[in-house]
Amino acid sequence: MAIITTAFNMGLFDKLLGKTNKKQSGMIPATKKEHEEEWDFYFSNVNDNLGSLFVDLGVREVAPIKDKPNIVWVSIRMNNPREDGLSSQEESGILADIEDALVARIISEHNAVYVGRLTSAGDRDLYFYFGDTILYDKTISEVMVAYPKYEFDYGSKEDKEWDDYFDFLYPTPQQFQSIQNRHVIEQLEKNGDSLNKAREVDHWIYFQTETDRETFLQKISNDGFSIVDKDYDKELDETPFKLHIKRIDYVDQNSVDVYVIYLWKLA
Repeated sequence: MAIITTAFNMGLFDKLLGKTNKKQSGMIPATKKEHEEEWDFYFSNVNDNLGSLFVDLGVREVAPIKDKPNIVWVSIRMNNPREDGLSSQEESGILADIEDALVARIISEHNAVYVGRLTSAGDRDLYFYFGDTILYDKTISEVMVAYPKYEFDYGSKEDKEWDDYFDFLYPTPQQFQSIQNRHVIEQLEKNGDSLNKAREVDHWIYFQTETDRETFLQKISNDGFSIVDKDYDKELDETPFKLHIKRIDYVDQNSVDVYVIYLWKLA
């Protein structure tokens, strides 16, 4: 096990293996809180199509919820998707209205937990965890009456361990890394960075043993990184062997994902 932290020369750094910050990148439903909501988005390949997932990462802290063993999904067919199957700008408003209406009604009438959505291949799918699913189909149909131009479908199944949340909606460790990278880059842009210039990028990696640290250094010996410092911090019980390295790199999303995820995998 190792922990990696990256800092750009603009002075911002973020723990890449920690939890994400609370992120409001879309509609946040007004649910009865059983946990601290932590909404974020990422892109993935879903059945050989580009998919955009918007997920409450905070649910992980309380899932699976024993009295909500059933997953229910609502699939809305978009009328004007982009060529890549994601939602278009002109249709995003009405799709958000439909989502708001479904989430509010389903949560109100069924005490459900809204955990996320997938947009892919011209469909927008919403996912909820229910206790009993009595009349859930009636609730969905009544909401969709207000949107006669939209085709929709729905379904439910038992999912006591919340496998669909953990194994499908929740990002993989690598996807989680990319989310964290994006947070840092967004903050740089917010502070006026155009991201056009390469700059010194620092990385701190914390290892369990000195042997692990030396093995890591051997692996990156031909990658152009400079060693700034090697240290031992006894206060870091699990990973006390610290390594600080740096290299000149670009800090756009694609570049950061390449070298940070490369280092993370090695660590």
